[in-house]
Amino acid sequence: MIVPAYWAEARLQARIGDRKVTVRRFGWSDTGQDDARAMADARAAEAMRRIEAGEVLPKREPKMPYNGAAGVPIREEIVVRDGRAVVTRNSYGARCLNVPDVLFADVDFTPRSTWKAGLVVLAVLALASIGAGLAQGSWLFGGLLLSVSLVAFSPIAAFLLRVHQSLRGGPEAMALQRIESFLAVNRGWNLRTYRTPAGLRVVATHRTFDPAEPEVQRFFEAVGADPVYARMCLNQRCFRARLTAKPWRIGVEGHLRPRPGVWPVDPARLPQRRAWIDAYEAKAAAFAACRYVATVGSGVTDPAVAPVIALHDELSRANVQGLPIA
Repeated sequence: MIVPAYWAEARLQARIGDRKVTVRRFGWSDTGQDDARAMADARAAEAMRRIEAGEVLPKREPKMPYNGAAGVPIREEIVVRDGRAVVTRNSYGARCLNVPDVLFADVDFTPRSTWKAGLVVLAVLALASIGAGLAQGSWLFGGLLLSVSLVAFSPIAAFLLRVHQSLRGGPEAMALQRIESFLAVNRGWNLRTYRTPAGLRVVATHRTFDPAEPEVQRFFEAVGADPVYARMCLNQRCFRARLTAKPWRIGVEGHLRPRPGVWPVDPARLPQRRAWIDAYEAKAAAFAACRYVATVGSGVTDPAVAPVIALHDELSRANVQGLPIA
């Protein structure tokens, strides 16, 4: 996990054959702006060398705060460093915990129809349409039914998924069952669970993890973690948890300024950014990001994990009674 304090971008031009090629690359550093510039220059020169040798590479890296171009670290304002953990401010203004080796996963309750369910429903509707057309002796009738099926299969699949979840106790009960089933065959694991506005947050406490471990991906799949989050963990080699409320859930109007919120910003725009953050933090103080529910499993907490859990619980206000979660 790398969360640099300094950033720079280098621009390099060269003529390759009859084309003028411009390459841009970022550089970063924890020690100073000059070191970030030196890295940017070196990365741009290396990219140009490879392009001149015939390799196909992107000419420019996207300026993204998190999960950006391959090899580019987290690009967010550092709020505080605490041991191995780094608290950053994300692109919409919330504070986030980033840690290289403590396994966090958020599991949403929102029913999501899968592509497999959609394909099954589509196949059934298509066969029914063709069968009805043959029964009526009319290809036109069958074709009309098939056209209707193409429009209707997605909402029908979503409806059937909701019915299935309801029969099994609802999305929350299903999420808890997945966790219990995982623990039943992984008895050495210990998990802290938290309630979030949209689902559960699960933290493994019994040992530290490398995000690239196959066991991490197996856990994500077993508990139903967001696949986008799972890819981010692998790409950035870290785990992550939001510590403060989403602005739109607590009545904060407008986006973090200046847009798009990617760090660093023009020094002339910092007062505008600070004013937005001050207003946001004042409102966010009345909310928690999650609420602690229970610890399940072996009961083991690795001494290396304990400080990160304590920091998470303090900053997310997970144990403060009476606060709404947002």
